Amino acid sequence: MIKTTTRFIKTAFLMTSFGFITSNAFCGGTITGIIDTNMPKYKGDAVVFLVGVKAPVVPKHTTIEQQSLTFVPKVTTIPVGSTVVFKNNDKLYCNVISNSSAKKFNVDKLEQGSTKKLTFEKSGIVHLLNKAHAEMSAWVIVTKNQYAAVTEHDGKFTIPNVPAGTYEITAWSEKLKPQGKTTVTVAEGKTAPVVLKMAI
Repeated sequence: MIKTTTRFIKTAFLMTSFGFITSNAFCGGTITGIIDTNMPKYKGDAVVFLVGVKAPVVPKHTTIEQQSLTFVPKVTTIPVGSTVVFKNNDKLYCNVISNSSAKKFNVDKLEQGSTKKLTFEKSGIVHLLNKAHAEMSAWVIVTKNQYAAVTEHDGKFTIPNVPAGTYEITAWSEKLKPQGKTTVTVAEGKTAPVVLKMAI
């Protein structure tokens, strides 16, 4: 009975220790911020991301749909190694093309309800187009790490679970460009506010 109790205590201790280590391994801070620009109508759909984070990359899986001759969402951000499923919800046949250096492809004759999955192995800016409908345009921003976010219409963004440290933070926008260099310091369990200045 004593041996059984001792074994149980040891097992419980090991499980508790493992749980403690696991939870701390994934602890981090949160970055919250906003785009500051004199062109407020362009605050939304910017991609904010960190530079130089030394952490394992966690791929993401997401979907971009064609709906009413529009790509939804218009802007997507993913880390390298992620997959995107392209889905056509329109009755018309769909094609999705990109001539970007980060990813060149031609998804042709995608009928209603059908999908095509692609993996993005290289970081960079991928511009999505449709050969038959010139007005259709969207962007996939492939970052070197998973610490990125697409801004809301008011320019606000949140990047969670960031390892503690000081990083350069920058942004991509179809219309705006970052003004100067911005850094942010993240502490475990804390929220770090930041303002990114951008202009035409």
